[in-house]
This record gives sequence, C-alpha cells and structure tokens, in this order.
Amino acid sequence: MSNPLFDMTGKVALITGSTKGIGRSIAEEMARLGARVVISSRKADACEQVAGELKAEGFDAMAIPCHVGKKDQLQNLVDKTIEAWGRIDVLVCNAATNPVYGPTSEMTDEAWDKIMDTNVKGTFWLTNMVLPGMAERGEGAVVLLSSIAGIRGNTTIGTYGVSKAAEAALARNLAVEWGPKGIRINSIAPGIIKTDFAKALWEDPVRIKRAEEKTPLRRIGDPVDIAGLAVFLSTKASAYITGQVIVADGGETIC
Repeated sequence: MSNPLFDMTGKVALITGSTKGIGRSIAEEMARLGARVVISSRKADACEQVAGELKAEGFDAMAIPCHVGKKDQLQNLVDKTIEAWGRIDVLVCNAATNPVYGPTSEMTDEAWDKIMDTNVKGTFWLTNMVLPGMAERGEGAVVLLSSIAGIRGNTTIGTYGVSKAAEAALARNLAVEWGPKGIRINSIAPGIIKTDFAKALWEDPVRIKRAEEKTPLRRIGDPVDIAGLAVFLSTKASAYITGQVIVADGGETIC
C-alpha cells in the first residue's frame, strides 16, 4: 500500500543535472513514486539514455538537454516540459559547476563568473520561469541543492561555497515571496556524497578514511541519501516546511 504522504502520482518533476549522481537518484526515486520526470543535463545523449532506462522500467520520463547557464536553453526546457505535460509541479535545481579548486583570493574573474552564472543566476532564472505557473495553480514545491560548503569556510572550494550559500539565501527569500501562493521552497546542503564531484576523495583510501572519521555515522553519503530528502521536501510529508536549509552530511558539521 502506498503512503499518501509521499505519493507523487501524476506530478510533473523537472530535475536539472539529472543524468548522474544526486540528480539521477532524485529522478529515479520520484519516478518510482509515480512522478513524470524530466531528465536534463548538457549532453543530449546522456539525457536520452537515462530517460530511456526509466521508460524501460515502466516509468514516465522525458529527455530535454539544457545548459543551466544559458537563459534561452532554460526557457526551452520549461516550455517543452509544459508543452508535453501541461505544468511543472516540482522543480529540483541540482545542476552546478565548480571548474576551479583553490583559494578564493586566487580566483580569476572568468572562473568566478562561470561559477556564479551557472550556480546562482541559472537557478534564479529557472525559478522565475517556473514559479508563476505554480502560483496560478496555488501549489508547488521547489528544492535547491546547496552544500555544507556554503555553511562553513573552505580553502579549496570556497567560491563554490559562496555560490551555494547564495542558493540557500535564494530559497529563503523565494519562500517568503511565494509562500502566500501555496508554494514551498527549500534547500538541501549535502556533505560529501559519492559522486563524480568528490571522486578524487572517495577513490583515495587515505582521504576517504579521514573523511569518514569526521562524521558520527562513519561514512560518506550516497546519492540516494539526498534523493530521499528531496522526495520528502517535494511531497505532502513536508507540507508545513518552507524556507529551510536542511543539512544532510552524516553529522559532519556538528563535530
């Protein structure tokens, strides 16, 4: 028997960066709960492959490639979703970039702009495109992917952290603006998750052991750990939660 609190039957869920890692896991879990999912990332072939695999399992999925740093592609993503399925009930802004590792003080203008344009401005654009339609229907859920890098200082991915702190702030402000229209907007701040983004860490036995010892749960996260939280924030199970930054880091930031 399905749990109505987590039921997503018939909901249209648009998830950016959903061909691998956290985004793909979110799309898979939402599809299993009945959602019609839009698979999106920069590479069309990757989108088609993931959507095809989901459809082969009997789920409703559609592939729409999109670079989230390009406004015209974001508008096309929204337009094609609505053209096919009539609306967007759930928006998950997961796609992000971090092309440079090192101190923020050494960041070039070009690298700074690339990170901010993709991670912050792209999210700003996409939410502005989707939220009015949700407001017309009087309901909707938006989940922005932040990071614990946006909560504490960092000497290697500090600029990425600044962008993720901005996304958390965006979620809070949008929650205040759009809450009266029945829309909930929250953000998730993951810790170290076993994705390509952190591959250099979890493939190194010494570094992974050090990372695991920093968390009370003594492990790094899996993409499904974040997917479960995204599902929670997108369903009736979290009907009275909005404007929050929910940390999912195995307890790393409490130590």
